[in-house]
Amino acid sequence: MYARRRHWYFAMMGTCVFLFIMAWAVVRLWSVPAAIAMCLVAMVIPPVAAIVANRRGPDDRWWDEPRGDSGDAESDAWWAELEDGKGRKDRNGDHHPGQPPQGGHRPEQGPQ
Repeated sequence: MYARRRHWYFAMMGTCVFLFIMAWAVVRLWSVPAAIAMCLVAMVIPPVAAIVANRRGPDDRWWDEPRGDSGDAESDAWWAELEDGKGRKDRNGDHHPGQPPQGGHRPEQGPQ
């Protein structure tokens, strides 16, 4: 689904750029009001493209859904890994399991 939204986004943004270029390179030679109208239409396209690109698809897991109910096992595993915080520090600076502490040495070796 992400690829479909991305294609729509780029098609809409390409249309926007095309309208701007055509308005001031070609259309203004015949009609300045028509060129201005084309630019006004092009001005509305980017916000609409952002809304289209960021909307949730029927198969997408949303950020506030409970874990494990998306129906896609690979996606659920990916989200579980992100939510477990592997390799991240919490607010106190403590490391989570799954990543060795940073500092250039292993705890059993002592400082270097």
